[in-house]
Amino acid sequence: MREITVFSGSAHPELAAEVCECLCVPLSPVTLGRFSNDCLHVQLNANCRERDVFIIQPLVPPVQEHLMELLLMLDAARGASAARTTAVIPHYAYARSDKKDAPRISIAARLVADLLVTAGASRVLTMTLHAAQVHGFFSVPVDHLNALNVLANHFRDRDLSNTVVVSPDLGNAKSAIQFSRMLHLPVAAGSKRRISDDKVVIDAIVGDVSGRDIILMDDEIANGGTIAEILSRLRERGSRRITIVCTHGLFTGRAVERLGCQPDVDEIVTTNTVPQTRSRELENLTTLSIAPLLSEAIRRIHLGESVSSLFHPT
Repeated sequence: MREITVFSGSAHPELAAEVCECLCVPLSPVTLGRFSNDCLHVQLNANCRERDVFIIQPLVPPVQEHLMELLLMLDAARGASAARTTAVIPHYAYARSDKKDAPRISIAARLVADLLVTAGASRVLTMTLHAAQVHGFFSVPVDHLNALNVLANHFRDRDLSNTVVVSPDLGNAKSAIQFSRMLHLPVAAGSKRRISDDKVVIDAIVGDVSGRDIILMDDEIANGGTIAEILSRLRERGSRRITIVCTHGLFTGRAVERLGCQPDVDEIVTTNTVPQTRSRELENLTTLSIAPLLSEAIRRIHLGESVSSLFHPT
C-alpha cells in the first residue's frame, strides 16, 4: 500500500504496530518529548506530503496528555502538507459527556470533536462510542466501527443453549440485541439509575434470567460499579454461570478488585482498544484483537471503498 503513512502516539503503540503489520506498512517514527516548561513536543519523523496519514491514539488515562499529543500530531501532519489526515481513536473517552444533564457544564464530547477538527483531522475513525449521537458532533466524516462481530466470534463454537444476553442498562440494549441476534439468543436488560460516577442502582431486570447462563454485555467497564450492581441483581433472580463482555476494558479505580472476587464469573472478555496494563491481575480475562478490523477499515478508507459493508449480515 503506497502513499499511506501511519503514526502512533504514546497511548497504545502495541495496537498501532499490530495494525501496521496487518496493513503490511511500517509504523512511522514519532519523537515525543517535553520542554522544560512542561509543554509537550511532537515531531513526525516521516514524509507526509500529499500522503494519506493515519494517527492512532485512543484517549486513555492520562486522557488529557494523550489528547494533547493527538492534537499536536494532527497539526504537525497538516503543516507537513498531508493530503488527508485521519484520527484513529479506538476509544473516545469524552463520549460519556454527550449532553447537558446539570447546570453550567460543558458538553465535552462536542468540544473535543471541535478541537480535533480545528487541529487538522479531516476524518475520524473510532469504535463503539458510549453515546451514538456523539457521531453527529463532528463536522468531518466519521467511521463508527463496532466490535460486536469480533466478540460474537469468540462464542460461536460454544454450547449456548441455556444462555441469555443481558445488558446492564436500557441505553446499551440496542447493541445487546444486535449481539444476541448474531448468536441467536434471547436478551434481557437492567433498569439503571446513576447516583454518581462510582455508584449506580439497578431497580429491575426486564427479561427472564432465572436458571440461565448469562453473557453480560456492556460497551465499556471503567470502575466496575455497574457490573457489580447488575451481578447482585442477577444472583437474586437465580442466574447461573456468568461471562462478562465489553469492548473497552478500562478497569480503572476498584474495577479489578470488584471483578476479581466474583466466584460465578467464568470469563471476562474485552478487546485491545485500550492497553490492558492490569490484565495479569484478572486471571480469567481474555483480550481479543481489533487490529484486523481497524486495518481493514483503514485500507477501505484509503482506497475509497465502503466501510459500512464490513458490518453487513453474512
